[in-house]
Amino acid sequence: MFVRHVALVSEEIDLSELTKVASALQVQAARDFSPIWGIGATLSVFEHMADVAIGHWPIWVKKSINDPGDLGYHTDRRHQPYALVLYTDGWSITASHEMLEMLADPFGNRLVPGPSIRPSDKAGRVEYLVEVCDPCEDSRFAYSVNGVMVSDFITPHFHDPDESHGARYSFTGAVKAPRQVLVGGYISFNDPLDGRIWMAMNNGGPTLQFQNLGPASAMLSLREQTHAYARALGLPVEDPAKSYHPGDANVKAMKARRSGADKASDYAAQRFMAQVGYGRSKRRR
Repeated sequence: MFVRHVALVSEEIDLSELTKVASALQVQAARDFSPIWGIGATLSVFEHMADVAIGHWPIWVKKSINDPGDLGYHTDRRHQPYALVLYTDGWSITASHEMLEMLADPFGNRLVPGPSIRPSDKAGRVEYLVEVCDPCEDSRFAYSVNGVMVSDFITPHFHDPDESHGARYSFTGAVKAPRQVLVGGYISFNDPLDGRIWMAMNNGGPTLQFQNLGPASAMLSLREQTHAYARALGLPVEDPAKSYHPGDANVKAMKARRSGADKASDYAAQRFMAQVGYGRSKRRR
């Protein structure tokens, strides 16, 4: 199995919080994602960008980002992937989202052909961009790993031609059928007939909303083009404020799990410290 190396980096947030999220992301990558997608990964923590080892793809967490267009996935001048994540209450879901999509399609051009979901296309076929978290990116469908909130993700069956009994379309099971877009999510595809990129969005209405983003270009990866076009049109892409819902029952339940996980960790730490005779362990806040 090919193993990819990801770095979680921040000079601005508490290192203990960074390492706790990194630990959860490593568990998600190894336990949940790798068996389904056949992609191995290591997740390392670096406090300074200058310390990131060559060959690691950085996910850089920052408290402020000057240009909203800088959020999310990009490739650098060496054509290596990286991501910028805004530090918000639900930043761990965003970091999980970026990590998983980086693993599944590091260069942002992976396409899977399938039947078009546009009603006007009838029996037409298009090419779907493999973005494993976009159809289920909303925090209402996230789940908890060791008390840390992480993103749901689709499985390869999501791109099956037809629905089949017993197939799993997303890790949590929230996605019930191929090419289903959950509320707050979207899916992007390339139409080979007109050479343009399209986006289908679920805004909570009775039908999906379709947006013609623009012509595909060789200048940027398809993923970067999709996000750039969508931002220019004012569409909610890579926007934590619109995909994270602190009042949702699922988010509240995950926060309760986080509290329970912290208490269990504290208890285990105190018991260990007492056993070895080195006093009490203090949690950094």
